[in-house]
Amino acid sequence: MDAQAHIIVTGVVQGVGYRFFVQRHARHLGLKGWVKNLPTGGVEITVEGGKPRIEILIKSLRTGNPYATVRNIQVNWRPWQGRFTGFDITF
Repeated sequence: MDAQAHIIVTGVVQGVGYRFFVQRHARHLGLKGWVKNLPTGGVEITVEGGKPRIEILIKSLRTGNPYATVRNIQVNWRPWQGRFTGFDITF
């Protein structure tokens, strides 16, 4: 089942290569969407694809980058929209 997730990650997630980690892992899983830094110090992610693959990505967001310290992950599930052609870092 395809889905979309809007994710906010807080903690020490800027300046440590976290966006690049997210992009690399999402692409490896065949997911589409984007990741960007927030002015608040967190990272925002919108991702589309198979829900089981998105759940794998979410699990890896907690521990995947050894330089980051993730404090919280907020996930809001949405219906799949098919809006993206790749997974990019945006600004």
